[in-house]
Amino acid sequence: MSTILVTGGTGNLGALVVARLRGRGHEVRALSRSSAEYPVDLRNGSGLDAAMAGAEVIVHCASSPRGGDDVAARHLIASARRAGTVTNLVYISIVGVDVVPLGYYRTKLRVERMLEGSGLGVTLLRTTQFHDLVAQVTAAAAKLPLVPLPKGVRVQPIAVEEVADRLAELAGPAPAGRVADMGGPEIRTLQEWGRTYLAATGSRRRVVALPLAGKAYAGFRRGGNLAPAQAVGRTTFGEFLERRG
Repeated sequence: MSTILVTGGTGNLGALVVARLRGRGHEVRALSRSSAEYPVDLRNGSGLDAAMAGAEVIVHCASSPRGGDDVAARHLIASARRAGTVTNLVYISIVGVDVVPLGYYRTKLRVERMLEGSGLGVTLLRTTQFHDLVAQVTAAAAKLPLVPLPKGVRVQPIAVEEVADRLAELAGPAPAGRVADMGGPEIRTLQEWGRTYLAATGSRRRVVALPLAGKAYAGFRRGGNLAPAQAVGRTTFGEFLERRG
């Protein structure tokens, strides 16, 4: 059994990874700013060295679309080097970070490259967007009289539970490098997913296709965020909505 750190260990993905690893008998340290046992702030590195002591594996789930992931990674890498015991740092990334020039994606790609050049053993997993994100985007748009969703953008959502299963599998002592991407079982436009979400929630609001501009939008329209050859996910968006009630 290993001593494993999970950053973002109380988050949507991280909490599931923590539960799976503990179920396998590992000693798991769930890091977050609000943790009573391991209070860690990746933005400045405070508390990180104490939490890192004796750790063999890191599963790095912490992330913020508001920015700072590269700063957090810098602190994490430096602490892992000082500890000298870490043999595998597992990082969850996103399909398309290298082809869709969205600011958040560019930062995720920068973190990938930082890890690959860190001298540490690294495992990188890219997945498509979670079901939760598609639901959140549609719910936010549905606050308007009409429901505007980006025109021509296809999405391949995957269940966060299935990603947590895969991360737990990868959190062994040996690094695997860049592993095969994970994609959800179905590809549809955001308009189609939006209509599915609205129907499941009993809303009769009309979805409208919203043309956008810019290189990031063009990257999504080209399908840079998709992994059709790695459609390994099993849970459909409809099943996700049923489980949510």
